[in-house]
Amino acid sequence: MSTTSGAVLAETVAEGGGPRRPKARARRRGPGFWYYLGITLIVVYCLAPFYWMVVSALRRPADQFSNDPLPFPPSLDNLQAAFSPANGFTRALINSLIVAGCTTVLTLIIGTFTAYALARLEFRGKTLILSLIVATSMFPGILVVVPLLQLFVNIDWINTYQAMVLPSLSFALPLAVWNLTVFFRQMPFELEEAAQIDGATPAQAFRRVILPLAAPGVFTTAILAFIAAWNEFIIAVSVVNDNDRKTANVIVSQFTGQYQFDQPFGTQMAAGVVVTVPLVIMVLLFQRRIVEGLTAGGVK
Repeated sequence: MSTTSGAVLAETVAEGGGPRRPKARARRRGPGFWYYLGITLIVVYCLAPFYWMVVSALRRPADQFSNDPLPFPPSLDNLQAAFSPANGFTRALINSLIVAGCTTVLTLIIGTFTAYALARLEFRGKTLILSLIVATSMFPGILVVVPLLQLFVNIDWINTYQAMVLPSLSFALPLAVWNLTVFFRQMPFELEEAAQIDGATPAQAFRRVILPLAAPGVFTTAILAFIAAWNEFIIAVSVVNDNDRKTANVIVSQFTGQYQFDQPFGTQMAAGVVVTVPLVIMVLLFQRRIVEGLTAGGVK
């Protein structure tokens, strides 16, 4: 060390300084009290109606107007009444599964090819077409009930499955096309070019390369389409009056009591729980894929 450097160091130490040390990094604070409080309030707000529906379903018919937070003693009488042959609830569940399943399959087939074309092909008016597709989802379903009813009467589609599937398809398809278009745009086109260099045709490249990578987005679209078709009520109650074709939501709304002015709240609650629980289980089982599909096109 030179004399000058030593003098400077001695002067610095004399002034109370010293070699500068890197500042310790500030520790990241975990989620605080207000974070957990907010999450708790949101969960309670979302689950409180479902909890009360379960509690009402487990009450005895004589206690259906009780306000106790727990059913005591619990009873399965309402559940048995919901599945009584006179109500036709079992057949209605099968009808809902048929309508929702067909709607989901058609939505995926049409939506996947449409979205891929909008994401990959360049043609005049593509943005306008995509905007019109999205705009169709903004019309309330109640506005199209009367023209659809008149159309189905003219072509003899009343009391048929297709009278419920096609309107549900028209409601689910715009959202499916929009989600999948955004998803396909995030995929680099070089993947298909590499597959074609290896000898694959464009159709084979789409089937073997793009579709497997697009599984999260397709799966999320399928879940959303199924839930929308399963919960559809306006079209189903308008175009079907045959008990053998009514869906679960329509049958539940038409439950009647034993007497003229007897309101079967407990039976309706039990049927509502049966209709809702499969959707809750499905979302809980596949929540990771749903989140992956919804956030795949997000900006990172």
